[in-house]
Amino acid sequence: MLEVLRTVRTLNLNDCWIGAGFVRNKIWDVKHNKLRTKLNDIDVIYFDEIKCSKEEDLQLEYKLVKVNPSLKWSVKNQARMHIKNGHHQYNDCYEAISFWPETATSVAVRLNDNDEIECIAPYDLDDLFNLVVKPTPEFNVDVYNARIKKKKWLEKWNKLNIKIATKYE
Repeated sequence: MLEVLRTVRTLNLNDCWIGAGFVRNKIWDVKHNKLRTKLNDIDVIYFDEIKCSKEEDLQLEYKLVKVNPSLKWSVKNQARMHIKNGHHQYNDCYEAISFWPETATSVAVRLNDNDEIECIAPYDLDDLFNLVVKPTPEFNVDVYNARIKKKKWLEKWNKLNIKIATKYE
């Protein structure tokens, strides 16, 4: 994980983090005494209102693939993701990840220049470490419930406490 964090740091992107499954899966694996679960991808996020095209993101993914082709990289500038998600414009990555599906997934880390790990977590880390899966306040509950069904997380991590959301919560 440190190698991945160091690789991403070399991109020198504004407000740059690695989030979602990169962090979540590691914590869940440790809490379940499992070896590292294979990641679908590495979610790299950053915030740059000037270089705000999908093509920029694809170029950054290409750079990362050249450094480590064994990993599937996903790079998304959060300065444009509000359009895709139908939200107001985000101010930074912290606000952007507050709209991610689950509170336990709304977490990101980076390695600073002193090789210290920094973390952002709009909903704190309690749900992540207590194995609670629930939707973030603004996320569409139908999409959340479909995602939970598709992910089949209980098959990998049987100690999870997954909350099925209703529109009345």
